[in-house]
Amino acid sequence: MGWVSGIVVFVIVWWIVVFAVLPFGIRSLHEDEANREAIEAEGHEPGAPIRTNLLRKFLWTTLIAAVIWLVIYGVVESDLLSFRDSAEQLPMR
Repeated sequence: MGWVSGIVVFVIVWWIVVFAVLPFGIRSLHEDEANREAIEAEGHEPGAPIRTNLLRKFLWTTLIAAVIWLVIYGVVESDLLSFRDSAEQLPMR
């Protein structure tokens, strides 16, 4: 795998993981009894998260994506799955 392909694969994996990690630990105003008064205030959506913790989630996303990328890199470099061998076995027309 070249370095450009490696970066592209990492970015794709990172975005998939970030969408999987975003909902973890979210508490809405509706679920939080301490902020009941804020629900009645105008302009507040009851389903909006209290704290998003985006920095922590981005760090976890990067760590998880790096581990997944290392597994993908290992599989590609070890030729466990070789698409070239499979393509050579196909009948040519």
